[in-house]
Amino acid sequence: MPSIPEIDDAPPSGKQPPKAALQRTDVCKLTDSAFAIVLAGGRGSRLMQLTDWRAKPAVPFGGKFRIIDFTLSNCVNSGIRRIGVATQYKAQSLIQHLQRGWSFLDGRFHEFVDILPAQQRVSEDWYQGTADAVFQNLDLIRRNRPEYVVVLSGDHVYKMDYNIMVSEHVARGADLSVACIDVPLAEASEFGVIHVNADQRIAAFVEKPANPPPMPGRPDRALASMGIYVFSAEFLYEQLIRDQDDPNSSHDFGKNIIPHCVDRYRLFAHNFVDSCVGMDDSGIPYWRDAGTIDAYWEANMELTKVTPELNLYDDDWPIWTHQEQLPPAKFVFDDDGRRGMAVDSMVSGGDIISGALVRKSLLYSRVMVHSYAQIEDSVILPQVDVGRRAKLRRVVVDKHCRIPEDMAIGYDLEADRQRFHVSENGIVLVTPEMLGQRVHFIR
Repeated sequence: MPSIPEIDDAPPSGKQPPKAALQRTDVCKLTDSAFAIVLAGGRGSRLMQLTDWRAKPAVPFGGKFRIIDFTLSNCVNSGIRRIGVATQYKAQSLIQHLQRGWSFLDGRFHEFVDILPAQQRVSEDWYQGTADAVFQNLDLIRRNRPEYVVVLSGDHVYKMDYNIMVSEHVARGADLSVACIDVPLAEASEFGVIHVNADQRIAAFVEKPANPPPMPGRPDRALASMGIYVFSAEFLYEQLIRDQDDPNSSHDFGKNIIPHCVDRYRLFAHNFVDSCVGMDDSGIPYWRDAGTIDAYWEANMELTKVTPELNLYDDDWPIWTHQEQLPPAKFVFDDDGRRGMAVDSMVSGGDIISGALVRKSLLYSRVMVHSYAQIEDSVILPQVDVGRRAKLRRVVVDKHCRIPEDMAIGYDLEADRQRFHVSENGIVLVTPEMLGQRVHFIR
């Protein structure tokens, strides 16, 4: 078992000076003592061919963002400015995005987003599980001397103030805090399911049970882990080293670390309702996995509603990302039958709607829609070209696709299945490879 080296030339503890790269207001000093590690190495295989060339955290979302931007923005907005991103599966587009979009943090004030690819630092293995991904970077975390380590997933869409969760963790004297959300019982088998006592102390934790136990008094709901953890730093180090020495462990937080700790240490559940940012009047916190084609399509389409559940127009909690220098969207031609227009849609910079109709759809940047084409209830990723008279309905079109003239997709699902992937709910996924097109660009 290789030892974790101690770092002798460690920089200062990371306390932020009053003047930081971005203006912050009323941020508790606890976040200055925290280090966040974002686990962003997974493929997300249920997104099918959409993740053939990119990791799930790098999948575009919301017209101009990548999924990981939401987790990273939560960190920055919460006051956590020391962040490591652990990458593994087909990470080039994710790495490029992080380099271009997340270099604004100021290293002079010990602020950073560090990319942590699997490097076989302490063994000859790549990342073997979520806990192992953190363990293999333990010396890098220790170098920053945090008091608290926030472990996050990079593949969910939500807005959360981690400062509230860290503060609650400290107030309770917790060793580990787990963010939780209640989900329908029928969906709970996809999550770690938690049972808590009256004081929110975790009494039981079962990872992805076949028959998940319901919440007390709510037989149709279960309390699920969001994969968001706050550890007291020394406790984390101890548990990761202990787990690494266990030959029977799969080195996963949900399968191994948390179940081992439940009866031995102070573990508490944090209710996402208490730290969710921008909840609507319903009081239901917004959190999306977007882990299947149907869920991904629905989450994007939801943004085109008059009042979407996810507020992207919130100046108090902005979502940061890489911003290309693009011209405004353009709509041309105003003739009967050839009118460039978009209705109940989101259209991004660099798009040209040329004598075509876009309805109830979300178009990412640099999309060209040629005359007489029709797009309805669809999600069109960047740099797609839609040919004349083409018709698209209930489709997700991947980056760099060239839709031929007169092609209709989404109108005959049986015919679509011969070329494309059709989801359980009838959403058609189109990629360049399915169209017989070669792409030489990073996605």
